[in-house]
Amino acid sequence: MSQLLALSPQNLAGKFWRRPSGFLFAADRQVIPLVGAEIAKASVSMPIGFIQAGDIYMLVAFTSPTPGNNLYIGPDGKWLGNYVPAALRAHPFHLVSPEPGADAVLCIDEASGLISDTPEGNEPFFNENGQPTQNILDTLNFLAQTEQNRIPTQLAVNAVVAAGLMQPWPISVQSGEQQVPVTGLFRIDEARLNQLSDEDFLKLRAASALPLIYAQLLSIGQLALLERLGTIQRDLALQHQQLTQPLGNLGGFTLGDDGDLKFH
Repeated sequence: MSQLLALSPQNLAGKFWRRPSGFLFAADRQVIPLVGAEIAKASVSMPIGFIQAGDIYMLVAFTSPTPGNNLYIGPDGKWLGNYVPAALRAHPFHLVSPEPGADAVLCIDEASGLISDTPEGNEPFFNENGQPTQNILDTLNFLAQTEQNRIPTQLAVNAVVAAGLMQPWPISVQSGEQQVPVTGLFRIDEARLNQLSDEDFLKLRAASALPLIYAQLLSIGQLALLERLGTIQRDLALQHQQLTQPLGNLGGFTLGDDGDLKFH
């Protein structure tokens, strides 16, 4: 579980941080939030859809038919897809508002294991003048831009809901020998979209919802990629098991009574 600590010279005096070596921190994320600025790239790399969170719907990338699993991350933490969602690229940093309407604060996840007391192989949070380093400023800027884009993204999603275009997405994905059903996802109702009046269609355009709508419909074809990734994951897991198998289980050579080497 995340333990967020605000970045300040007082909180992190004499501390350093290192970049994650992979994406194992997201290995259990079946869905990943998206913003509108990234849907063009995300929609050709992974299925995207919507989930319901309270009274609103959220735009997300869908990574696995199995809860608590992410098929885009290999056993070694390597990302197996072509596009990494913005929500994962700033780890272990987060931009958090302590309360509604308050200025957002840059925080780091103390539970990430990426904070260190030593400088070797790590990066400082602050320079000798107590000011954030350029890498920290770049991270802050990236997170700020992402959060700024989240507002128009949500407005676009809200427009989709208001137009009556949100419908449950009853899908199943091949996993091994079984078809795994997936629940809780929503998609664009394409039939209803094609029946909208010109007035209602123009409302969607005014809300910048059309790119989101067509990107979601386009991304449906990426469900087949999840099945291929499932096969890749099983092959990688088997290879990992073979590589880590104790040598004693693999047999070996012994010298027989006749002086010949024999494998057993």
